[in-house]
Amino acid sequence: MRLRPLFVALCAGAILAIALAGVAGAHVVVKVGSYSVAIGWAHEPTYVGQENAVQVIITDGAGKPVDDLTADDLKVVVSTGGQQSDPLALEPRFDADTGLGIHGDYEASLMPTAPGDYTFHVTGSIHGTQIDKTETSSDSTFNAAVGATGIQFPAKLPTMAEVTTRLDRVDARIAALPGPAPATDLTGVQGAASSALAAATAAQTTAAAAEATASDAKSAASQALLVGAAVGAAAAVLAIAALWLGIRGRRASAA
Repeated sequence: MRLRPLFVALCAGAILAIALAGVAGAHVVVKVGSYSVAIGWAHEPTYVGQENAVQVIITDGAGKPVDDLTADDLKVVVSTGGQQSDPLALEPRFDADTGLGIHGDYEASLMPTAPGDYTFHVTGSIHGTQIDKTETSSDSTFNAAVGATGIQFPAKLPTMAEVTTRLDRVDARIAALPGPAPATDLTGVQGAASSALAAATAAQTTAAAAEATASDAKSAASQALLVGAAVGAAAAVLAIAALWLGIRGRRASAA
C-alpha cells in the first residue's frame, strides 16, 4: 500500500514525459544552464496563412516543467526572407487553475505569410539564468513554412504571393489612368458649352420668329382670299344686272 503513491507519481511522470516528447518531436532542444529548452512551432506541419505560434517548452535539471515565468521574462524575434518581426512576448499557456495546457509551455502567436525557413531568436531569463538562443528551421530542428494548397479541397485558393501580384497589377493600371483635366481645360469646356447654349437659344428664337412670320403670312393669305371672293361675287352680281337691263331694253324697243 505504501508503494502505491510512488507508483502513481512514476506513472504521472512517465505520461508527462511522453507528452512533452510528442510535443517537442519537431522542436530543437538546447541547454541553458541547468534548463532544457525546446524551441519550435506550436502546430506542425506549418502552413502559410494558418494561425500558429512560436512555442518554447522549458524543464529544469530534474525534468520538471517550469510553469512560473511571466510574459515579461521571455521574448522572441522571428525572421525570414531578410525581414524580422518586432520582439514578441512568449506567454505562459498552462493554466494552473484549470490544469489545462502543457506544463512549461510558452507561446507567441504568429501567422506565417510566406513559405520558407524561419529563424527564432529567443532572449530573456529563466529564474535569473540568461537565455540567448537562435535556431532556424531545418530537418534537425523544426519545420519550414509551406503552402497550404496540398490540404485545400475542392478549390485551390490563391497564395499570398499571387494575391499581392494581382493587387500590384491593379494598382499599376489605376496609376496609368489619365488624371483629372487641368482647370484651364475645364474653363474651355465650360466656355464651349456656354457658346453652344447661346447658339441653341438664338436658333430657337429664330425658329419662333419664322413661325410667327408664317402665321402672319397665312392670315394675310386668308384675308386676300376672302377679299377676292367678295370682289368676284360683286362682279357676278353686276354682270347679271347688266344682262337683265339689256334684255329689258330690247323688249321695250320692240314694243
